[in-house]
Amino acid sequence: MFRIICWTLLAAFLIVVGLWPAAAAPVTLAATGAGALIAAIPGPVLLAAAVIAWLKHKPTPATARA
Repeated sequence: MFRIICWTLLAAFLIVVGLWPAAAAPVTLAATGAGALIAAIPGPVLLAAAVIAWLKHKPTPATARA
């Protein structure tokens, strides 16, 4: 039983180590692209866009029932 667990752990380790760089590459590229996009847009424009989005999707207050 111990041998089976060891082989399973070894196989899982090799799969994770082998697949991790390929799986992490798109995430890293997306984060780099998002960082470049945020750096290219001025801060006040981002703030204005955030305020507009919040006002557009603002939750409506619940009305009190009598």
